[in-house]
Amino acid sequence: MMSNRRDFLKYTGLVGLSTASGLSLSSCSGNEQEDNKGIKLQHTLDASKQRHQQQFNMSGFAAPKIETVRIGFIGLGNRGGAAVERVSYLDGVQIKALCDVRKIKVEEAKARIKSAGHDPMLYDTDEEAWKKICEQPDIDLVYICTPWEYHTPMAVYAMEHGKHVATEIPAAYTVEDCWHLVETSEKTKKHCVMLENCCYDFFELLTLNMAQQGFFGELIHGEGAYIHHILESLFEKDARWNLWRLKQNARRNGNLYPTHGFGPVCQAMGINRGDRLDYMVSMSSNDFMLESYAEKRATEDPTFKDFVHKPFRGNMNTSTIRTQKGRSILVQHDVSSPRVYSRLHLLSGTKAVAQKYPLPGKIATGHEDWLDETEMKKIEAEYTPPIVKKIGELAKQIGGHGGMDFMMDWRLIDCLRNGLPMDMDVYDAAAWSVIGPLSEWSVANRSRPIDIPDFTNGKWQENKPVDLSLSQGATTGVWSGKV
Repeated sequence: MMSNRRDFLKYTGLVGLSTASGLSLSSCSGNEQEDNKGIKLQHTLDASKQRHQQQFNMSGFAAPKIETVRIGFIGLGNRGGAAVERVSYLDGVQIKALCDVRKIKVEEAKARIKSAGHDPMLYDTDEEAWKKICEQPDIDLVYICTPWEYHTPMAVYAMEHGKHVATEIPAAYTVEDCWHLVETSEKTKKHCVMLENCCYDFFELLTLNMAQQGFFGELIHGEGAYIHHILESLFEKDARWNLWRLKQNARRNGNLYPTHGFGPVCQAMGINRGDRLDYMVSMSSNDFMLESYAEKRATEDPTFKDFVHKPFRGNMNTSTIRTQKGRSILVQHDVSSPRVYSRLHLLSGTKAVAQKYPLPGKIATGHEDWLDETEMKKIEAEYTPPIVKKIGELAKQIGGHGGMDFMMDWRLIDCLRNGLPMDMDVYDAAAWSVIGPLSEWSVANRSRPIDIPDFTNGKWQENKPVDLSLSQGATTGVWSGKV
């Protein structure tokens, strides 16, 4: 196994790709250089002002039907191996390729395939193995579960070679790469779907349907968060390849992982489909946990001496966003202080409010109190969307964060098989992901506001909302051997 990122770039062929395509794979966001006006991260500000002429509107785009979706997986660690297993329960798919820099992960992923009819090519030794998957002619969809910095170059290369893409979150972590995803998807007319599983959690789907049906009235405000104490696991060598997530936290200061809480709020507010993100501000606390823990681990293991005195991110980041229609959104991120887990989901409107975390999710229609259990059951009976009614219970049995992962995979494959528009398109991938680098800019510049690019080039005013009806499609079966 390679001992540093440069070795991995050489191993995967990303160095050559970055040179050929003009991509910058280094964390531009980590560069603290200032221009002569004292503005830090000037390149981020410049990129945020970029505009482009839309080549083709991917929102609402229905690609040709694919009767059997042939899939190649890149990255088979925690998320990738589990995805292989989930997808193997679906009818109408063939797992054609498995790729990871670790041979054992490839073998483990193959062993997790549950149904018959899959004979994947295994890639674990060729230094440009992932590129071979993208070039493989018998693949329709490339499913990317690698460390964050490889999502964009791999997604771009796959689309350029005629493949649809599903990528783990965030889809990009520089503004420039957000634009690169959008422009490539439009040019190739290939879907680029970010695998934001929280958009398929049960309460989030319920409240999305309620919002679309007008239950909340006009939405005023939303909140989302990722509060998850994973401090110790950041330093576990076996938890993540090459300590990649620790390195992200050691050089970037902002909301590094916004989309779990942000995505469902954006869908409920119709972001990119009737409203758009306008501008944001962001503030981080100091780091009170990460460096001191790095110092402690360095006394036990020399590996961690490299992390002493690094510019670790502040433990808590709070970002606030204003939309074109005047709504506000709060997004928080904290993975290093000992707080109770929260993936806050809050929607506040002129008629009602919904909130999950603390669990369970609650609804209120006034300031006196939350609706009681009986009233909540009536709400669920009326507003549970068709996807949950069709696949929800089975999804809970198959699993993946309580079933939301499987619903996400089922919906992705069903849309491809039936030639339907995606629930989460490339504009969502870009708009939700760009909060990361823009938050870094705002934090670095004393919480100054920064404009959020309109990746739809004005088409947000006419793009249609996410369709929850299942009036089309819903033909993808599930392997009966599970239940």
